[in-house]
Amino acid sequence: MKVRTRYAPSPTGRMHVGNLRTALYAYLIAKHEGGDFLLRIEDTDQERYVEGAVDIIYRTLEETGLVHDEGPDKDGGCGPYVQSERQASGIYMEYAKQLVEKGEAYYCFCTPERLESLRKTVNGEEIMTYDKHCLHLSKEEIEANLAAGKPFVIRQNNPTEGTTTFHDEIYGDITVDNSELDDMVLIKSDGYPTYNFANVVDDHLMGITHVVRGNEYLSSSPKYNRLYDAFGWEVPVYVHCPLITDESHHKLSKRCGHSSFEDLVEQGFVPEAIVNYVALLGWSPEGNNEIFSLEEMVKEFDYHRMNKSPSVFDMTKLRWMNGEYIKAMDFDRFYKLAEPYLKEVIKKDLDLKKIANMVKTRIEVFPEIRDHIDFFEELPEYDIAMYTHKKMKTNAETSLKVLKDVLPILEAQEDFSNDALFAALSAYVSETGVKTGFVMWPVRTAVSGKQMTPAGATEIMEVLGKEESLKRIRKGIEMLEA
Repeated sequence: MKVRTRYAPSPTGRMHVGNLRTALYAYLIAKHEGGDFLLRIEDTDQERYVEGAVDIIYRTLEETGLVHDEGPDKDGGCGPYVQSERQASGIYMEYAKQLVEKGEAYYCFCTPERLESLRKTVNGEEIMTYDKHCLHLSKEEIEANLAAGKPFVIRQNNPTEGTTTFHDEIYGDITVDNSELDDMVLIKSDGYPTYNFANVVDDHLMGITHVVRGNEYLSSSPKYNRLYDAFGWEVPVYVHCPLITDESHHKLSKRCGHSSFEDLVEQGFVPEAIVNYVALLGWSPEGNNEIFSLEEMVKEFDYHRMNKSPSVFDMTKLRWMNGEYIKAMDFDRFYKLAEPYLKEVIKKDLDLKKIANMVKTRIEVFPEIRDHIDFFEELPEYDIAMYTHKKMKTNAETSLKVLKDVLPILEAQEDFSNDALFAALSAYVSETGVKTGFVMWPVRTAVSGKQMTPAGATEIMEVLGKEESLKRIRKGIEMLEA
């Protein structure tokens, strides 16, 4: 049987990291086996619908490379792939009524007031367990209520005795007491299906063989299985993913500021690094390699190597991984992504590509560019203590002499390219018999005003140009003399 998986998001906003992982694992499971990956939009919860969220889903899947084989824009014969459109055809009500005829579901006409009266507090938590009141209505009572237009829902008729067992590929066999299975609503009073019911019907009709979802749905799985059994349908393979937590071991939420794919992109992470890192939140590949392209993940991915325990979203590790992707990135693409950050800081007519090349191997996320390059725009205020460096054996006195000595050399220098500048200063190093760092440290300090720079003295001077470089060196001499 051909493997078919689906990603079935609700259009409620940005794509949470957990939802991205679900989509990624569903994609990898299908593609590893040469199967199909479907996109289905579950928009029946109209209260949570967010305008523009469907566009976010498409854009995120495109940027991450998770290309679907079937979906609203690619009909593979199982459409429509949008639940509200499927709802309009009456498909969910039709299947719910089949269950009613089989005695596996029933009409419920209870008022909100009566349902509220069933609510009780257990261990400090309010729960409402339905008491099957309407299951015992006669056929005549049901028909009379329907004819009168009385509001109703359709509920699943779950047994109250015995147990239900289901199998999950990660968590193994799980058995629950049927007394814990509430008669969940299948069709709401507005005629729309509940998320749980629509899921089962759509997964069956679309031929889904493997269902990938978060482990918060483990408790619902027995109800799903009872629906499959009631219809006489084959139960899919379940793959429940472990919880993702923040560094404090709390569920990753919007409050942490990096819970969605778009949050991370805005913070300077590249899609490939995000996808690579998210794949490792619950999956352990063979060997020690942690850097994978999507194509490599397709070959390597085995869902049997997924973990049960919660996965911690470690920003430090993601930053490291992002830095590795930036280092390996083609320069043209890097420059395109870096350019907005460069132009945000540098307004002068300087060679931005040379500056970008300096920072490429020194950053982990793109916003870090700002702090690396701000001195190019304007020499910052700095303390002359920076001229003292134990390793270079420099201090204020030796630095002043070096700057005074090299100033006329640089004033006479016509070629202000990096190589020519380095040759001129190296000649001075040879003449005086000092170490290269003994000269370069004070020059770099004078032209940058910073302890750490993305490049050496001569590279910085090449970008700044002769006039600005000499101006800064003279300023350094003034400060040291004062």
